[in-house]
Amino acid sequence: MPEILIYTTNICPYCIMAKRLLDKKGAHYKEINVDANPGLREEMMRKTKRRTVPQIYIGDYHVGGYDDLYALEQQMKLDDLLAAA
Repeated sequence: MPEILIYTTNICPYCIMAKRLLDKKGAHYKEINVDANPGLREEMMRKTKRRTVPQIYIGDYHVGGYDDLYALEQQMKLDDLLAAA
């Protein structure tokens, strides 16, 4: 399973839903909470060109936010993406 990186904040319901979906899939991910350190949000914005959370990477692929992750699930593409090494 490729490395999964998810940028989150404490009070983001979409972050919670994204983590629940990944947990349901048995995926292990590294969570980076941008609340505590403004530099982390800046890093996320430079990397993703977006300001909102969550921002999700599966391997080198930038999924985007929760809606994008859920769309992959609905299209039955998420399992393949998670299985890619």
